Amino acid sequence: MTTLSETVLSGGTPEEIERADVPREYLAAHLDAADTDMFRGMRDKDVRKSLRVGRVPTPELAPDEVLVAVMASSINYNTVWSAMFEPIPTFRFLKQFARQGGWAARHDQPYHVLGSDASGVIVRKGSGVRRWNIGDHVVVHPVQVDDQEPATHDDAMLGQEQRAWGFETNFGALAEYSVVRASQLLPKPAHLTWEEAASNPLCAGTAYRMLVGDHGARLKQGDVVLVWGAAGGLGGYAVQFARNGGAVPVGVVGSPEKAEAVRRLGCDIVIERSEIELDGDPSDDPAQVIAIGKKLGTIIRERTGRDPNIVFEHVGRATFGISLFVASRGGTVITCGSSTGYQHVYDNRYLWMRLKRVIGSHAANLQEQSECGQLIGSGRIVSTMSQVFPLSETGEAARLVQKNGHIGKVAVLCQAPSAGLGVTDQRLRDEIGAERLAPLVDVGGTQ
Repeated sequence: MTTLSETVLSGGTPEEIERADVPREYLAAHLDAADTDMFRGMRDKDVRKSLRVGRVPTPELAPDEVLVAVMASSINYNTVWSAMFEPIPTFRFLKQFARQGGWAARHDQPYHVLGSDASGVIVRKGSGVRRWNIGDHVVVHPVQVDDQEPATHDDAMLGQEQRAWGFETNFGALAEYSVVRASQLLPKPAHLTWEEAASNPLCAGTAYRMLVGDHGARLKQGDVVLVWGAAGGLGGYAVQFARNGGAVPVGVVGSPEKAEAVRRLGCDIVIERSEIELDGDPSDDPAQVIAIGKKLGTIIRERTGRDPNIVFEHVGRATFGISLFVASRGGTVITCGSSTGYQHVYDNRYLWMRLKRVIGSHAANLQEQSECGQLIGSGRIVSTMSQVFPLSETGEAARLVQKNGHIGKVAVLCQAPSAGLGVTDQRLRDEIGAERLAPLVDVGGTQ
């Protein structure tokens, strides 16, 4: 452990942190550019084989950046895609970014440090950073934008230079240290542990924009919201936002264990995939898609009295046609991903003749992330973390997500020596209740 790490972990003052030397190298979960063809022709692209945990050089900071000592991170599906080198190797993103020149050129390296969620402590800041100081406890908004681009000032997600941090940029979160733009920083909720806080940003912010924000489905009280993969990282937050906003969440899950997890998050109506005979990808058989849709629609009407106003879609090819079929007349399907495949097949009659809408959504802008963080900070939205792995076992954590063997979010301890650390407002934590703040931990287990 370096002197800087020791100083941070011992609760050193900002002055003591600043006096401690930044190490020339740090431990990080990363990909190697030489491995990009390693899975060619293979069916099982086991991410444990491509994700390396080793030392990489510490980059120099740009004026608008900070260096964060990462206490904890979490696994998102973009890390799985990266480690599978699909749909393209992410080294192409780094080269594209580097073509801007200047500070962007640093990102084109023969290694790619992954990770888009982080909680930690600022240990250095660039000369242009104004609102943040060394020693601040922060979480990281997982979107990097260009503040000199006009579209960014309308909605940051519309900017051409908007990038997913730790996926389309280097020096991400699954590491002892990470490079972060000041425009990505938000205060860490003081009542949460490092790993609870790190599990929230990407999935919670994405779900917030999809359901609550002005750019999404504009959820309102009384809406029926169908949530696919309700026990996953995104789905677990979608259930909470729907319930918190006075809507009726209907969760679809793959097992009784996952059904129990979703009920703990406040979803009273839970449908297992076996009830609608959904096994695998039915999208190549239009008749089967409609048959499954009819079964699902019947169950939802029996339990809620009507069709879903909003379908929260991120599964992709295997469910998209069903989603479009079951959405109510004039209803909305909002999609942010395609974990089962990007090429969606659906019957367009159910879109145009029943006046439905499809909305594409991607991550969140900083204002939406801040609003989401306020709900988390008040205890109204809670972490969906179920398991915690050490940084050395990042490959195992990512493999669990790759195989859909997880519930909620899978956290990774980076510099935090153990789980349960980082709480600076114990009174609020006690008031809300620790069991309420991480309701899925004993469902998913810990490592």
